[in-house]
Amino acid sequence: MIRIFLSGALCIAQFSFVSAKEISDIPLTSDVVCYSASQKVPKTVIIKTKKFKIRIDRQPNGKYLYQSWNAKSKITAKPSMIISDGELVPDGTGGNYYFTFSNQGYTYQVWRNYLTDSASKAPYTLTVSDENGQEIVREDGQVIKY
Repeated sequence: MIRIFLSGALCIAQFSFVSAKEISDIPLTSDVVCYSASQKVPKTVIIKTKKFKIRIDRQPNGKYLYQSWNAKSKITAKPSMIISDGELVPDGTGGNYYFTFSNQGYTYQVWRNYLTDSASKAPYTLTVSDENGQEIVREDGQVIKY
C-alpha cells in the first residue's frame, strides 16, 4: 500500500516538473491563439450537429470564417452559408470560449464547452439568435476533425 502511494506521489511530482515552464520561455506566435495555460484554440475545426456540418477556420487576419452545410452533405460540396469576420470570445477562466459571427441580423455562436457538469455533454454547441436576441436554434455538436 505504501509502495503504491509513494509511486503515485513520484509520478505526480515528475509530471509537475515536466509541465512546469516559465511563461517567458514560450514564444509568442500568430499560428496558435492561446489565452489559457491549458487550452488552445485550433486553427480549423469541423463540427457535426443534428442538422448541420460546420467548419470554422482561422484566417490570416486573425478573424474566423464560418462555413456550413446540411448534415447529410459532403464537406467538399459548396457550402450553403459562408460568414467571414468572426471573432473568438474567451468565456471565463476555465478554458471555455465561443466563436461569434453576424449575418443579416442573425448572430451565430459556436461554443466550446471544456467545463461541463456531465461527461456526456457535447464539446461544442451551435446557437443562432435573431435580431431581437431570441434564440431560434440550439444544437449540440461533435468534432469530426481538428
